[in-house]
Amino acid sequence: MISSIELVQLGPLAQLRTGKLTRRFAQLMLGLFFYGVSMALMIRGGLGLSPWDALHLGLAGRLSLSFSTVVIGLSFLVLLLWIPLREIPGVGTIANAVVIGLSADLALQVLDAPGHLGARLLLTVGGVLLCGLGSALYIGAQLGRGPRDGLMTGLQRVTGRSLRLVRTVLEMTVLLMGLLLGGLEMLGVGTLLFSVLIGPLTQALLPWTLVAPEYRR
Repeated sequence: MISSIELVQLGPLAQLRTGKLTRRFAQLMLGLFFYGVSMALMIRGGLGLSPWDALHLGLAGRLSLSFSTVVIGLSFLVLLLWIPLREIPGVGTIANAVVIGLSADLALQVLDAPGHLGARLLLTVGGVLLCGLGSALYIGAQLGRGPRDGLMTGLQRVTGRSLRLVRTVLEMTVLLMGLLLGGLEMLGVGTLLFSVLIGPLTQALLPWTLVAPEYRR
């Protein structure tokens, strides 16, 4: 039976004082690693980018900046949106930018782009599923969300809507912006699968990965 543990709003120091730190830190790192690998799987699948990566590439092309520069810059801009939502950054917020990038680079070095359509589709679907699991793991560790997932959970808390609905609407909005900036060539079956499934996947898995904080005096 799934417990009724909920996401909590804690500051960085409080996040480190609520017990089960070893388990939560390991879960955070595993989730971020899975997230980075999932990005590499979709890139190697070549059947459509995730909405955020479509936006990153679209902005990079329009601004003549590198992909990594846009990713980092947009992360800071998204963090500014946390202020009215009263989202609190933590260890996971900082680790997000580092671990995801490193794990994605490592996976890209190991993986080759397959020529067979079936193999490409397998990589794409596997990337979507692994991203849902990675998101649930590192959010459930309650050590602070990444910039984009913090935006999602903040909007969910403020609006009272389901996590599934909020993430789906957010991903579709970002995708539209990416396509307007970069063109339809970034659109594919992988983009559609990610946009439609990532919200339901995260919501379905999150109750199994949430770690209850143990408050200490």
